[in-house]
Amino acid sequence: MTEENINNSSFELWLYDLSIDPATRVAGAILIIAGSALGAMLGVLLMAADPADIMGQIEDEQSSDDVNGLVISSLENNTGGDPIEGILVELLNEDRTLISSDITDSGGRFSIDDVPRQSSILYIQHSDNKTVEIFLIPGDHSQIPITLVPGDGLISLDMRGESNLSYSVFVGLFIATMTLITGLAGIIGGLETYNGNKYRRSWWLAFFGLFSRGMIFIGPLLILLGLGLMYMTRDQFTDYYSSED
Repeated sequence: MTEENINNSSFELWLYDLSIDPATRVAGAILIIAGSALGAMLGVLLMAADPADIMGQIEDEQSSDDVNGLVISSLENNTGGDPIEGILVELLNEDRTLISSDITDSGGRFSIDDVPRQSSILYIQHSDNKTVEIFLIPGDHSQIPITLVPGDGLISLDMRGESNLSYSVFVGLFIATMTLITGLAGIIGGLETYNGNKYRRSWWLAFFGLFSRGMIFIGPLLILLGLGLMYMTRDQFTDYYSSED
């Protein structure tokens, strides 16, 4: 027998010893539980911001927020599109009474801070340009670009109802919930592996734990290693042969 064959036989014997050793299955269970626990912790952290409070702030008309934007000139014949300094930007109530105002800086930017989150009108009137009025709810948009167009008349825009904040909160809550659920599923799969009773159920629960993404890749890596040890010791599960038949 060659030395290579001896080494191969020794390696196969070592793998066989691992596969029949209950400690190998236990090690796999611990890895699965550890990786899934990281994912469950991530789910808890994602939910810690309390999306209900965020939703309440969005819907509460008495809360406040900021209105930020940029005023530029219109683009005509490859000229224009430049920020305009010194433009008076007013925020009005729907009855046209003044809430607050600001004047654009050298970069054309304005900021109207701490105003009520209610239906309002952003109003810009400047000589030689069309008057611009934008219906909005402060805080629904991070930046509001405004283009001044030469001429007379009125440009009216309605940006109410275009906010995706509520949808974003729902998606964030859904992701946090699924992260927590898959993390808990992985923990249960690890416990099932430790007990060594249901192979397929243990495998699927641990597999779902991969989606908990604990610490991005560390948690899934631990779970994958645990799945590998679980597969190696599959003969130790009481239902493995019956499930194969």
